[in-house]
Formats: sequence, structure tokens, C-alpha cells
Amino acid sequence: MLIFTAALTLTLAATPVARRLAVRTNMVDKPSQRKAHLSPTPLLGGAAIYAAVLLALIIFGDKFYVHQVAGIVIGASLISFLGLWDDRTPLPAWAKLLGQVIPVIVLIMTGVQVSIFHSSALNIIVTILWVLFITNAVNFLDNMDGLSAGVAGMASSYFLLLAALSDQYLVGALTAALLGACIGFLFYNFNPASIFMGDTGSLFLGFVLAAVGIKLRFPSNIPAVTWMAPVLVLGVPILDTSLVIISRLRRSKNPFTTPGKDHLSHRLVKMGYSRREAVLLLYLLGSIFGMIAVFVTQATMLEAAIVGLTVFAMGVSVIIFMERVIRQPD
Repeated sequence: MLIFTAALTLTLAATPVARRLAVRTNMVDKPSQRKAHLSPTPLLGGAAIYAAVLLALIIFGDKFYVHQVAGIVIGASLISFLGLWDDRTPLPAWAKLLGQVIPVIVLIMTGVQVSIFHSSALNIIVTILWVLFITNAVNFLDNMDGLSAGVAGMASSYFLLLAALSDQYLVGALTAALLGACIGFLFYNFNPASIFMGDTGSLFLGFVLAAVGIKLRFPSNIPAVTWMAPVLVLGVPILDTSLVIISRLRRSKNPFTTPGKDHLSHRLVKMGYSRREAVLLLYLLGSIFGMIAVFVTQATMLEAAIVGLTVFAMGVSVIIFMERVIRQPD
């Protein structure tokens, strides 16, 4: 509770400072045809999130805790600085992706990696793919006021719950800091937003959530079942990014360099929902995914298989419907 409160308070205090600094340094996101906002909006909100999480952990986390999450903190710091660089001077997609590999290597070197396979090489490959995918999925999700911060906050709350249920103090403390920072930032970022988190924040949140998904352990059940829990908790960014990638490939576009209003949020707006309603619907979807994840941690192998196949089928159905019925212009 102390870490959560500290992160919340620090974010509330630091975000206005970051907003003024962004204006003074001309780090603002200017409107364009491919963007939803209509006036120049300061970036650097992600710097406030990063600083709040880090300070909350340093002030209220004991030395043992800080040592245990050193790999995550170092990797998250590197990727946050990469995002800051990209916010200031946009990087080519290949350079951005290459830069993200270094923090993942830091994670692996400090022992934070997938361990569900017997092959060490396979575990490392899956770790790299998982962290890169989730990091960029949360980054992709930052396309509408309050969306990325809210969905990340929802995922953090369920990771916090799962950590509490399995008595994982370290993961719980980290997710408490994330949750507090996300809620504090939403005070300024919810529609109409007065500041954006930029890549500084979205890459940071995605990286930490991916790492938390790896760190979570469920001693009351078998890994063949519980591996699904982090995937479900992060179901919204996974579904959104999968839709975008499939949609852009079908249109012969590069999924990583082609901007566009082809995300779940944009398609919900096209269906007739307001931007606020679209964002709130995705919050609700994130909560549903989280509740399913909690159930899966206590499920039998058969129950988990039924749930997993059902969720997968529904996800595929949503992608097909959105792509065929609610298509977006090139």
C-alpha cells in the first residue's frame, strides 16, 4: 500500500512538471491525419511515470527487494531512455527494435526468463519474442487518450491480485508501483488529455508488464496450465496488435512502420462509440481477460484447455469481424 500510494502521489506531482518541461523543450505531439488529437499535446508524461515507479521502489522497497528486481529496473530504464530518444528524434523502426533487444538481454542475464521448456535455447528465444511483442503491443495501444495507461493499469491490478494470491511479495510490490503510477497519470491523460506518455512511458510499461508476466509463479498449479495467465491478463494489447499486424499485412503494408487508424479503439469509434466509450469498453475487456486469468490459475488441465480454446476462438472471431465489417481506409 505504501508503494502504491507513493507512486500515485509522485505521478500526480511529477506530471505537471513534465508537461511544462515538454512545452519548454518543444517535445510536443502535433496533430496529423493519422492521429486522434486536434491540438499540439506535450509528451514526457512517460518520464513522470518512470520516475514515480522508480522512486516509490527505492523509498519503500527494502534492499533485498531492489536487488531482486535489479534486472527489471535496469532493463526498464534502458528502454525508457530509448523511448525518450525516439520522442525527441524519431528513430527508424529497425533501430528502435534493435535498441529494445539490449534490455531484454539484461533481463535474461539477471535470470528473468521463461522456464517452461526443457531447452534453455528455446526458453531464451521465447523470452525475447514475448518481451519484444508485449513491449511493442503496449506501445501500439497508445493511440487514444487514456487507453494505454488505463489498460496497463488494469493489467497491473490483476498481476497484483495474482501475486497476492500466490504470496509473491516482490512481484506484488512492483505491480503496486505500476498501478499507482498509471492511475495518477490517468488524471491528466484521460480524455481530453493534457499530456501524452509518449514512447518513454509506453515502452516502459510494456517492458515491465512483460517482465512481471515472466516473474509470476503459481505453486498451486502446474506450468502447463498457468502459462496462460499472463497471456490472458495482457489480452487487450495482444488482441489489438494481432489485429493491426494482420490488417496491415493484408493490405501489403509494413505493420511496424505504417501508421493508421486501424486499431481496436479506432474501429469501435467507427462503429458509433465516442472515444471515451471506446476506451472504457477496452478497459472492460481487459478486466474480463483478467478475471479469466484468475480462474485459469486454479483450473484443471481440461478446464484450462477449454477456456484457452474458447478465448482464442473469440479473439479470432473479433479480428475477422473487425477486418471484414469495420475495415479502415488505407
